[in-house]
Amino acid sequence: MKRNAIKDLIQWKSSEDRKPMVLKGARQVGKTWIMKEFGTSYYDSFVYFNFDEEQELKSIFETNKTPQRIVELLSLIAGEKIEPGKTLIVFDEIQECPSALNALKYFKEKANEYHVIAAGSFLGTLLAQPKSYPVGMVNLLDLYPLTFDEFLEATDPALYAYYLSITKEQHIEEIFHNRLLEAYNNYLIIGGMPECVTSWIKYKDPAKVSRIQRELIEVYENDFSKHNGKVNSGRILMVFRSIPTQLAKPNEKFMYGAVREGGRARDFEEAIEWLVSAGMLNRVYNVSKMEHPLSAFDKLDCFKLFVFDTGLLKHMAGIDNSAILLKTDYQFKGPLTENYVLQQLRGQFEVEPRYFSDKKGEIDFVIQYGTEIIPVEVKGGEDKSAPSFKSYIAEHEPAHALRLSKRGYLKNGAITNFPLYLAKKIKDLL
Repeated sequence: MKRNAIKDLIQWKSSEDRKPMVLKGARQVGKTWIMKEFGTSYYDSFVYFNFDEEQELKSIFETNKTPQRIVELLSLIAGEKIEPGKTLIVFDEIQECPSALNALKYFKEKANEYHVIAAGSFLGTLLAQPKSYPVGMVNLLDLYPLTFDEFLEATDPALYAYYLSITKEQHIEEIFHNRLLEAYNNYLIIGGMPECVTSWIKYKDPAKVSRIQRELIEVYENDFSKHNGKVNSGRILMVFRSIPTQLAKPNEKFMYGAVREGGRARDFEEAIEWLVSAGMLNRVYNVSKMEHPLSAFDKLDCFKLFVFDTGLLKHMAGIDNSAILLKTDYQFKGPLTENYVLQQLRGQFEVEPRYFSDKKGEIDFVIQYGTEIIPVEVKGGEDKSAPSFKSYIAEHEPAHALRLSKRGYLKNGAITNFPLYLAKKIKDLL
């Protein structure tokens, strides 16, 4: 499977101010695979060290601070010479060895000619504690589940070639529109977890995908107690399990009382921070004004939480595949569609998306593009009524206003309708 993040790694390899690279992301999103793939494709060789499997590796980092000596010992263990710039050094599950994480700064300061890449589970929660890693001494890259374009390339290369060729305001022929919508519906069911996508390509069996999703959720829930540090794992679990209920409410805003009756911010704040840092949940803040810079208007006590993978959310909410495939208006269609759109928008723009609400209603997402503020309306079907969205456009006349729905790609007055399958291409098509 091709991953977009490979481009970032190629850029990192040739960068003059390269530092050791740390990959962040939830478990099972393909960090190990991409590091090995990168080492195989772009270096003469790579050496792989896993701190979870090889406990004795820790002693090397606990007793040595000189990168040259560390490299010498690693060469002996790997059974091959580690050449600067030619051999990629891969550290996996680095959270199991804090002294190895810390050693990355010595590589940056004293041996930057060596190319080092590291990853681990729940690294985000560790990196949220500033003393636990060499701040400013490493490059960071987020890895997410497969986005729709990556999914399409893996499952239907011919259709992906057409998708790539779509340009601004291009007419999309009905045959391709329908096929892309079908791929979009499949993505809602399968999601972007590499194991689910691989299973779908191999067996085309939704029951197998569903079983993998259930197992992944069980793995994550077991992990909460193992990696939680000082945060109460019971509360992490309660917040995580409450997400479908939170999103099913009319306004989707996160309510502490929906996690547990009488629940307060102080009971669950740490658990939420942990889940967001771990890459398990995506948080979207409400803004008091739709103005540049958006982050200055964040209402920090008012936000929505979405699951990092739409396929997993679909499974957690217990939505039957037939509801998605048969175009019926099922309960939860709106939140699932918004979860998908957010998953595609993340990382496209410098500033993470926000949302806006007032007495007139709500605008699903607000994007900051340079100094421009773009309102985004999300519809799960072909329906196009959105009074608050239209009244905002009438009042503010933004340069761009986007509606994402199952309708075709067309500009209609001030509003551009993007078919949902183009959510990942928005920035390119603006």
